[in-house]
Amino acid sequence: MTPEKLFHELLGLGLNWEAIESRFERESGTVFLEIRETPRLWETVRCLEDGGLAFCYDHTEVLTWRHLNVFQHRCEITCRLPRGKCRQCGQVFRGRPPWEGLSTHFTKEFEAFALLLMREMPMSKVGEVVGETDTRLWRMLFRQVDAAYAEADFSQVCCVGVDEMSVRKGHEYISVFADLVRKRVLFATEGKDHQVWLDFVTALEKHNGHRHAITQVSMDMSPAYEKGVKETCRHAQVVFDKFHVIAHANQAVDEVRRAEVRLGGAGVWEALRQSQWLWRKNPENLTEQEAARLAQIDQKSLRTAKAYQMRLVLQDIYRSASVLEARRRFRVWCRWVRWVARLQPKNLLRAMVKVAAMIERHLAGILAHWKWGVTNAFMERLNSVFSATKRKARGYRSTTHLITMLYFVAGKLRFPQF
Repeated sequence: MTPEKLFHELLGLGLNWEAIESRFERESGTVFLEIRETPRLWETVRCLEDGGLAFCYDHTEVLTWRHLNVFQHRCEITCRLPRGKCRQCGQVFRGRPPWEGLSTHFTKEFEAFALLLMREMPMSKVGEVVGETDTRLWRMLFRQVDAAYAEADFSQVCCVGVDEMSVRKGHEYISVFADLVRKRVLFATEGKDHQVWLDFVTALEKHNGHRHAITQVSMDMSPAYEKGVKETCRHAQVVFDKFHVIAHANQAVDEVRRAEVRLGGAGVWEALRQSQWLWRKNPENLTEQEAARLAQIDQKSLRTAKAYQMRLVLQDIYRSASVLEARRRFRVWCRWVRWVARLQPKNLLRAMVKVAAMIERHLAGILAHWKWGVTNAFMERLNSVFSATKRKARGYRSTTHLITMLYFVAGKLRFPQF
């Protein structure tokens, strides 16, 4: 079997195309495969306008497509593509070869290989491996993601999570919307105000979804997001994520610790020095060394220990069996925090009182957790994926690059090559 016949079989050219020459240029280390059409091609080609029969009108200049390496050598396919002319309407059009990917400079196989590498490597490293510039690779990824995202179906979306993610220092954020049932990213856009919800529902309805089909929205206690839900999704029940509620309590414990270190009496600094991580963990998650350190601290006289106890009780409320029990326990907890805070000098538990006020203001959305059982756990995992993607990239040129990569790794899009 000749090399040309072998490559013809490997490329799956069929009866409409043939490999007429293969050569290796030692200077550039490149294998070139020259391909041309056969007369049988015109038996199947139809006009794109009216479906009429076509004939070969002329050929383009020599075009080149990057293909997978051959024995570690760069491989390129060359061809003068035929241009057909419709016998009925006279329309002239360029034929599309079977090896061409979405990007006109790469074959389908090369695109599939590059996309696999992009999931695991920084774009600059992918460029080194395949021998292409990151500009061309980004252009390929944009086309692949745009084509796959255009075909995405959101018709079954009813439970949505939303969270803000930091792009870079300087308070630059994007808002990310996810389907909490199918665990996929639906939409991402710059900003974190209530207007991002209008952008989201517009994108949702372009993909066969409907804003009023959304019944649950899990999010943090952002007034902007809450306003956006009320303005766009009339049937949606806001469910304030339990992890954000506990996170506010954790932050309040740390504020109490810092205030007590600053304003506490003798021995307080020695007791609380380098103890911040002790108060952020649950007792069962402490190491032996941390548990021993916590046991040595005189917790009875420390306001930080009292705030830590409040946080543990608040966390335990989420184990309540019913919404009625949870409502009662939340109200009791808020009264308890205020009563204890009034007994403390120097108002050291002020941060915990703020958490109690926040819970009272958002109690309806917090209690919705017991009805729907949704959380932003997927969004928190997505934050980890998002951070890892940023670290691998070592900074993107624009937010568009970052959002495209987010769709690629977490959108569960269907790519024909995979």
